[in-house]
Amino acid sequence: MKTRKLRGLTVSAIGMGCMGFSHGYGACPPESESIRLMRSAYEDYGCTFFDTAEVYAAYENEILVGKALKPIRDKIILATKFMPEVFLPGQEIPEGKTSRRGLRNAVENSLKRLQTDYIDLYYEHRVPPNRDVAEVAEWMGELIKEGKILAWGVSEATPEQIKRAHSVTPLTAIQSEYSIMERKVEAEVLPLCKELNIGFVAYSPMAGGFLSGKYSSQSKFEGDDLRRVITRFDPKNMEANQSLLDLIKKFAANKNTTPAQISLAWMMCKNDFVVPIPGMRRDERLKENFGAAEVELSAKELAELEEALSKITIHGDRKDSDIQKLGTVKTVATH
Repeated sequence: MKTRKLRGLTVSAIGMGCMGFSHGYGACPPESESIRLMRSAYEDYGCTFFDTAEVYAAYENEILVGKALKPIRDKIILATKFMPEVFLPGQEIPEGKTSRRGLRNAVENSLKRLQTDYIDLYYEHRVPPNRDVAEVAEWMGELIKEGKILAWGVSEATPEQIKRAHSVTPLTAIQSEYSIMERKVEAEVLPLCKELNIGFVAYSPMAGGFLSGKYSSQSKFEGDDLRRVITRFDPKNMEANQSLLDLIKKFAANKNTTPAQISLAWMMCKNDFVVPIPGMRRDERLKENFGAAEVELSAKELAELEEALSKITIHGDRKDSDIQKLGTVKTVATH
């Protein structure tokens, strides 16, 4: 597969978001199947970038990812995250989790669960609104010097937070939601990343699967499936957003590709420092999503698509506050 640069890290042009193997999108595959799919991503498609977090199913996803990737650990780039203000079992630090000791405790335990002695890319999963991100930046710098992590990033950070953090310890990547349906980062965050030479990792690049065109207003989402509370999946909004799917399907037909591949190629052709990390839990999804790395949109095609998109209104969104309502002791439902 083609590769891209996240500052100093070289990763496959498309990575694998691993959260869905443990929770968040309905019934999960058996452990053995999840492990097979993660290894297939590397062995059959050249994916070298895998993303997890301590909070995904309260440690379970990190444990699963660590087990799956252990045989190829030296061949891949592994990313995980710590959630500053969500306390999980074993994180009762007197000074609070957002402290030097709290961060060190979090990274040490992630290392154990992932069965590795270093983490390639370690994110602050969210930036608490009343905390100075420079503190975490300083502590991340210490971990980099010690070799426990190779690089660091933040998720869903504002431009001001990015600048502040980057001035203390240079950021390697920003991870935020980005797709044809959710483009708020295009206003300030993506231009800032380009200016500062910071990579951008796009989570939910398929908008929870909506952009694949495989769901309809009749689809049912149950259990801890995040789409129960993401308003884009409200039946009325799905019907209202059909014009977007029709547009993408039209472009896909002209390119002899799929809507999913057009959706991923669209963001990669716009910026060479953007790396999407879609979730995928079937062999056909691996083939389809990783195949998007070979789809090229010409300047003319991209301009035509952008012009058509400018005339479409997106209905519904995805809010952390809504998603967190699904959280339980075992499953903290957030990306």
